[in-house]
Amino acid sequence: MPGGGFIKLPGGSVVVALSLPRPRGEGACGEAVRVRVLVHAVNRARALTRLRNLGLRAVYLRGNTEPPTPDEVTAVLHHPDGLVWRAAPHDDTESWHPIRALLRPPAQAKAPEAGPTWPGLPAERSTTTP
Repeated sequence: MPGGGFIKLPGGSVVVALSLPRPRGEGACGEAVRVRVLVHAVNRARALTRLRNLGLRAVYLRGNTEPPTPDEVTAVLHHPDGLVWRAAPHDDTESWHPIRALLRPPAQAKAPEAGPTWPGLPAERSTTTP
């Protein structure tokens, strides 16, 4: 079960912090790598919905055992997306990363020639006729 918690801000919004196993990631010795994910949203339900919409389907917040620290709240409030993560939850020297870096597909051997494609969108079709 992931550890996590939340804090209600004076404006009524919340910051939710969760410690989750890293998607598609294992450490050097095969152990599961955990990441700390921070979400700023209107309420707890919306925060979890934001994560579920990104593909983290089995994300639940049960209890308030690991609420975000003041430094974590500052980090997520100053990020334009309001959704950040870092691999070493207790290492203050590691910086916070945007969620796109965590959910990025593994690097391919050869980059596509047509340009970047967005996840979930179909590749462009050829417009030439035979």
